Amino acid sequence: MKLIRFKVSDYRSVKDSGWIDVERVTALIGVNESGKTNLLLPLWKLNPAREGEIVPTSDYPKGYFGAVRDDPEYYRFIVAEFELPANLVAKLAEMTGVAPEKLDVVQVGRNFANTTDVRFPKHDPVREIDTSEVSSLVAAARQDLSVATPRQKETGLHSTLLSAIQEAEQAIESKEKQSAKDIGSLVSSLAASVPESGAPTSTIVPRMKRLIEDLQHIQTDLQKPSPHLVEGVHDLVWKNVPRFVYYSNYGNLDSEIYLPHVVENLKRTDVGVKEAAKARTLRVLFKFVRLQPEEILELGRDFKEVNRKPSEDEIAEIATKKRERTILLNSAGTELTREFRAWWKQGDYTFDFQADGDHFRIWVSDSKRPERIELEDRSSGLQWFLSFYLIFLVESAADHRNAILLLDEPGLSLHPLAQRDLSAFFDNLAGTNQLIYTTHSPFLVEADMLDRVRKVFVADDGSTKASSDLRRGSEDPRSLGATYAIYSSLNMNVAESILYGCQPVIVEGPSDQHYLTMMKTILVANGSIAPKREIVFPPCHGAGNAKAIASILASTDEKLPLVLLDSDAAGKKMAQDLKNGLYQAEKGRILQTEKYVSFAESEIEDLIPFPFMVEVVDRWERKADVPFADVAKPGAPIVPQIQAWAKSQSVGLNDGWKVSLSREVKKRALAGPTRFDGSVVESWKKVFEDLTS
Repeated sequence: MKLIRFKVSDYRSVKDSGWIDVERVTALIGVNESGKTNLLLPLWKLNPAREGEIVPTSDYPKGYFGAVRDDPEYYRFIVAEFELPANLVAKLAEMTGVAPEKLDVVQVGRNFANTTDVRFPKHDPVREIDTSEVSSLVAAARQDLSVATPRQKETGLHSTLLSAIQEAEQAIESKEKQSAKDIGSLVSSLAASVPESGAPTSTIVPRMKRLIEDLQHIQTDLQKPSPHLVEGVHDLVWKNVPRFVYYSNYGNLDSEIYLPHVVENLKRTDVGVKEAAKARTLRVLFKFVRLQPEEILELGRDFKEVNRKPSEDEIAEIATKKRERTILLNSAGTELTREFRAWWKQGDYTFDFQADGDHFRIWVSDSKRPERIELEDRSSGLQWFLSFYLIFLVESAADHRNAILLLDEPGLSLHPLAQRDLSAFFDNLAGTNQLIYTTHSPFLVEADMLDRVRKVFVADDGSTKASSDLRRGSEDPRSLGATYAIYSSLNMNVAESILYGCQPVIVEGPSDQHYLTMMKTILVANGSIAPKREIVFPPCHGAGNAKAIASILASTDEKLPLVLLDSDAAGKKMAQDLKNGLYQAEKGRILQTEKYVSFAESEIEDLIPFPFMVEVVDRWERKADVPFADVAKPGAPIVPQIQAWAKSQSVGLNDGWKVSLSREVKKRALAGPTRFDGSVVESWKKVFEDLTS
């Protein structure tokens, strides 16, 4: 199951977050105290492991603690929407009799009483039918009976049946819709006119019975329970809901561990957040290496009796226990070393466990630094990775490949370059595990992956909000803190294009950036292009900005950067302004989409295959009665067509709709790049040959 979006309500300081869309990797960006953690914790408790259960004193919203305590079933604090795999959809369709396309998305929720629920948002149960459909069945039966020749003994019955049908027609004409109850009444009145045992050769009774059966089928369909109410559906869905693994820096392991405190804290339920996080990590550490802290303590006991020397047998017993402890610790260190190396490829680390009396220590060495160093003196990044690894592997157990990872402020103490490495590590991990992390660091935000960023801020009503609208100053002034980190990431990306020799191509806006990044990724992946320098696409948002950006980017190169613009009226004006100004001597470095598209007024969207764009538009905007595919015409600019279609269907397009659409196109294209044939790849290749010239 793939998480699509989630919504947090009435949880701690989060009143109602609104729906938060989720990608394969999703970054929640916000300042301190914006509520980022309170978006992750409810997800962790959606399908909880031992530590994820509801704790009233910690989890109930403080503002109305009493109300929640009195009626916890009423407060639904987390709802998540998942995309279901085909095999599970098939099982559900078989169980419910509902079409598979209505069951491929499911919403699951949990309330403060730990009660769970299931809904299928695409399924809209039919509880009424148009009267015309019922009338046509009854009219057809009346027509057949009118022309039928009854047996001599059935003359009176023939009149009775026709009268019953006429009365039924008069009854149903009074309503535009017919409910199951209405159909039931109709069936009862018609059935009353049919004799219990008709003649075997009758020609009129079977026709009346067929009408009754047809109406009963309609009644049955109208009475079908919603799929989530069908027996077994709830349990089947929840059996497949993935586990959530939550980790914060608070749980990082220390190098020296005082075992009596460990034994005590593992039994306590009243420790603080930081102590509980460390206790949790220690619990999974000992579970992973199959050690018990009590046993390590006991095996290390010296002879404690005063005023008496130990006997030879007692000395031998103590030595044997300590030897056994040493063997256990060496075995545990070897196992952790082996398992961690198979998962973490950035270093060849060796772990050693050592116990000295009541103290337990973790030592680390590697191939470059063979001397053993206490874990605490190694990088905080290694401490974080080791601690997170233990939580990830042990808590998710055998299902860790399908677990969804929730990382709270990862890599806070890492160097900026190490944070970039951490971001790349997340991308690799996302191959097997969907991942959501919180941060306020611009170094954990990839400028080429801004579509996976959600900025988190506190709204005027005190609720935590998360938005994919990354524009500065949009929605609420309080969102500026999150926006600053995002803009900083973008600024760093532009700066790197100067400092590290990337090749910038200036484009009009973020949507162009998404489309061109998608094309570049696919072309590089299939070997169609092999650029000598990384190509980046800084958006300019207008000719004035284009001049400023071009001036900055040209400061380390004799040539001005290339510019790729639309060929609509706005794009042509911008191109002319640049050619008359900064690019007067290098007009050839201004490119427009008309060079690659066979019709006028083209935009960057027209570089994407028309059928693919149409398909994405219909999936992206499902509210229309008439699908875009029914009115879209190839060979003409697609953006005006989308706008005209949306207006005709009363579908509101906000100011940033082109960016939202581009993100959806990019996501779907990169999920199945092989769907683009050779002609498409060749057309994109021509674009990038010009961009790398």
